Amino acid sequence: MTTESEITPSAADRHHPMLKLALELGPLLIFFFANLRGAWLVERFPVLLELGGPLFVATALFMAATVTSLVVSKVMLGHLPIMPFVSGIVVVIFGSLSIYLQNETFIKMKPTIVNALFGVSLLGGLAFGKSLLGYVFNAAFQLDAEGWRKLTVRWGIFFLFLAVLNEVIWRNFSDDFWVAFKVWGTMPITIIFTMAQMPLIMKHTVTPAGEAEK
Repeated sequence: MTTESEITPSAADRHHPMLKLALELGPLLIFFFANLRGAWLVERFPVLLELGGPLFVATALFMAATVTSLVVSKVMLGHLPIMPFVSGIVVVIFGSLSIYLQNETFIKMKPTIVNALFGVSLLGGLAFGKSLLGYVFNAAFQLDAEGWRKLTVRWGIFFLFLAVLNEVIWRNFSDDFWVAFKVWGTMPITIIFTMAQMPLIMKHTVTPAGEAEK
């Protein structure tokens, strides 16, 4: 089982929490506003017309913003966070396919694939005695082994729920609704779910040895 000492956050993670948040949310906000003002962007920058419609323009800018955020993360924090890195790889691959084939399906399925991958990885990791979530949330929480195990189960199931939800949304609603929900729907749902885990987190929080001696 993953122990507390294995998931101790780095100094950079502790000192730059808002930077981490901005790097993760920035590309999503760019994706939303680029899709919303796609026609305006094409009018101001005609070269973007070669990419296709507003969703393809937004996808290209989303890819660029994602790569930029990963580079900044590496430079400022000294490492690449696991979840944004995996998500970034899928964004570049599926975004490129969407633009090249002029098929929106690829970029729309990206959240499904990423969330399903995270869900299966988290739940599968437990089968090998590893609470992988500890490596993702190490800068935010310090929990005992049992706390990480329970939290990993819950997040694994939640990621699978998000994967199914994305499939329902993009297959049954308009592009604009899907893009808006991706930013303004998924985020509040995730925040609510995270807040609902606070009783479990508080119960299993441990004090790092260095701080306990102070």
